[in-house]
This record gives sequence, structure tokens and C-alpha cells, in this order.
Amino acid sequence: MNLSTCQPMLKAFGKNPNGERLKRIEASPNYKNGSFQNVHPTEVMLKDASYWELFMKFINKPKGVNPSSAIPTVKTDLSTIPKDVTELIWLGHSSYFISSNGFKILVDPVLFGPASPFKFFGRPFKGTNIYKLEEIPSIDLLIITHDHYDHLDYNTIKRIRDRVKLVVTSLGVGAHLEYWGVDPTKIIELNWGETKSIADAIKITATPARHFSGRSLSRGKTLWSSFVLEMNGLKIFLGGDSGYDDQFKKIGEQYGPFDLAILDGAQYGDAWPLIHMRPEETVNAAKDLNSKLLLPVHWAKFALSYHPWNEPIKRLMKKAKELNLKVTTPKLGEPFIFGHPYPESTWWK
Repeated sequence: MNLSTCQPMLKAFGKNPNGERLKRIEASPNYKNGSFQNVHPTEVMLKDASYWELFMKFINKPKGVNPSSAIPTVKTDLSTIPKDVTELIWLGHSSYFISSNGFKILVDPVLFGPASPFKFFGRPFKGTNIYKLEEIPSIDLLIITHDHYDHLDYNTIKRIRDRVKLVVTSLGVGAHLEYWGVDPTKIIELNWGETKSIADAIKITATPARHFSGRSLSRGKTLWSSFVLEMNGLKIFLGGDSGYDDQFKKIGEQYGPFDLAILDGAQYGDAWPLIHMRPEETVNAAKDLNSKLLLPVHWAKFALSYHPWNEPIKRLMKKAKELNLKVTTPKLGEPFIFGHPYPESTWWK
């Protein structure tokens, strides 16, 4: 590997917080012993998990982890959405685009490559990188929930940073963004419980998630969050990544009810049950949040675990039927307009 190839990969690892940003982090009540902590004690990997067994599972992934054909998509022109509606477009995995009365929001975009600094791991499923750079419009608000590679992508940030007006992210994540050339005056970092008014009738609050952070061997140097987005009379819960716990019920009681909950429902595994929800837990979380509708994400673009690619949505839909929860299931790129019938086809079958 020559130096010109190596430098972008090294840049993608990002940079840990320092200076005034680190001082603010150290003053946070959920930052202890050099790292951020979850509300409840949380093991990233269970103590008795076999790393060798896990490695072999990833090397010998079972049939069905990757789809046998291209994922079906719909190509929506992001720049021509009517200004009198609130429209959401899922871009695959945990990336989505929202336009509300002309105000454009992009969440956790991984648009132009793999969900890793290495080309051989986390490659997108065939057909899922559906937008070219020139098709991404000017973004009024970019939201980054945490700093993992499948939510914060160096290649994407580098290419869209000049068309982003404002970034809201978790405390500490701004260190990566500044390192990658994002204007620091555009960056707002929130701790859990902090709220920022963004524009008329739009505000965002950082809330807890049960997860972790880190782009290298060090963990917990930046915060991970869910967010409550209040926008033009709607309330949307942006779940980021999270294991299941009582925080969903507490958030629902304090900030709900929600018109839509967007929740992590895949990439689970027996060795890490506390940091990602199983599909049934995702349904329970939506009910705890008192959400009218669930959009399950974190699937259909990358194989970051060893379950079949469409197993999560099958399990989730079964549980949702049992609990009488409404679920929207758009294809990648398919528009969902609030107040209109929502997409609910079983396109993954």
C-alpha cells in the first residue's frame, strides 16, 4: 500500500477531542474514568463471548447474509420536493433525508462507499448507493447521532461539507468533523438533555441511547445519542443505535407521543445483546415511546452481523402485528409524506 492510498484511510479514523471541547466533555455527568458511560451498566461484548467463534462466524457467514439480487429502490429527486409537505426518504441502513416546508435535513449519511475505512468490509449491497454527489441538495441541518463508521462516514462528509449549513451532533463528535474540514462555526454538540432551537418551529433535543462510540481501539471518547426532533407540529424520534432499556419509556413519558419513531432493528448478535436491539425489542421500544408509527432502519444496505439480511424485518413485522403497531416499510429512496398513506409493501420477500 503506497502513502497516497494510506493517507485517506488514516484520515477516516478521525480525531479524539482535545482542548476546550475535552474540558466540556470532562464536565459532563455521564463522563467518568476517561470515557462516556451508559445510563445502565452495559457490556459492548459479553464477558463469556468467544472472539475466535465470532471471528469464524464473520469469515463463514451463512447463506442469505447478503441478498441474492440488487435491492429494489426508488429514485426520488431530492431537490424538487414540494415546500408545503413534510417528506421523509430512507436512504438505506440509518441514513435518511427529511424535507419539511422546504427545510432539508440529512441524518447519519453513508452515501458513497462502505461502512468502514476498509474497502473489503461493510460494502453496500448491490444497487443501494443510489445518489450521486450532484444529486444531494443544499442541506439546512445535518444530524450525526454518533461516530461509528456506519453513521459517520469520512468520504460522505468530505464530499457534502460545503453544502451543509449547520450540523447537530453528540458531544465530542465535532472533533472528527473539524479534522475533516467542516467549519467549526457550523457545529453544535449536545449532551443528553440539551435542546437547541434550529429555526422557526424546529428544535432538537439529545436523549440517551444504550450504545458506545469509537473509530479505533479507544471507546467512549465521544457521546452517542438519540434525538427528539420537533418540526412544524410533528414529533419524530431519531433513535440512532441503541440496546433496549427503560430509557425509551422515560423518553416517551417526557417528550412523547411521537408521530414517528425511527429505530435500530438489525445487526444484532448473541455476543452483543445490550448495544443493539433484536427486532422484537424494537417494536417494544416504539410502544414505550408512545409512537403512532415505526420506521425500522439499520438494515437493507450493509451486512454488519451474521443474520440473513431480511430476517430482521420479518421478525419485526410479526411482533408488530401481535402488538398492533403500525410500521412503514418504504423501499430505499421511496418517499413517505406525513399525513398521507405510508408505504407498507413487503418488498423484501
